[in-house]
Amino acid sequence: MAIFRFIEDIDCVFGRDPAARHRFEVITTYPGVHAVLYHRISHRLWKWKLKWLARWISTISRWLTGIEIHPGATIGRRFFIDHGMGVVIGETAEIGDDVTLYHGVTLGGTSWDKGKRHPTLENNTVVGAGAKVLGPIMIGEGARIGSNAVVVRDVKPGASVVGVPGRMVTAKKVKEGHERRAAFAEKIGFDAYGTTKDMPDPVANAIDALLDHVHAMDEQMKNMCHSIKSLGMEIDEVKLPDLGPCDIVSEQKYQTKLEEDSEEKQ
Repeated sequence: MAIFRFIEDIDCVFGRDPAARHRFEVITTYPGVHAVLYHRISHRLWKWKLKWLARWISTISRWLTGIEIHPGATIGRRFFIDHGMGVVIGETAEIGDDVTLYHGVTLGGTSWDKGKRHPTLENNTVVGAGAKVLGPIMIGEGARIGSNAVVVRDVKPGASVVGVPGRMVTAKKVKEGHERRAAFAEKIGFDAYGTTKDMPDPVANAIDALLDHVHAMDEQMKNMCHSIKSLGMEIDEVKLPDLGPCDIVSEQKYQTKLEEDSEEKQ
């Protein structure tokens, strides 16, 4: 059974890393595979109450691979750590089947209390490079955590999370005829670091939604003014600024403008 699990851990690499060529290469050169093998051994010792020996083996594994997995962590089948350097997995972390982590990932705790304090990752989740998943939270099946995201809340199954703090985003279609928007993919697929090039920015989406609302209100006000004027009533018109693309001013231009304003006041 243990040998079969080890073979599974090796073979799952080929579906997630196109650089892998054959089993011998994976066995001899992939630190993520080595770390998982060491953990399988240390976790068995941990369950047998040989906790010091289990911790010692996990420490040796960290020295050799740069990956720290507490022997108390529960890890499912076909778990893959790509590159691996800097990965930290806490004692009460629970990881399902077919999960992928990239380098710099932390599955950490937010409390010094005993008990469940590390995250649970359900099947088929992907955590991108540098991401931090903290606390006894649940990451739903098939979720994607973007690179360098900091996640401290539960993530729904199939959702994608980006940013600091992590925000859940979903792919969506833009309104027809809205040329200034790029169409998002209807379904976000697998990406090596938990995100895709079409992954929407939640902050930009919020601003876009506000602008859409302002434009709609502006059109409504124009229609109302037109209707009032058609009834013979006069309305004082106020010149409103155009809602066009934002002009991003560099720090140097900003400082120059401040200096010019100061000279004018003097």
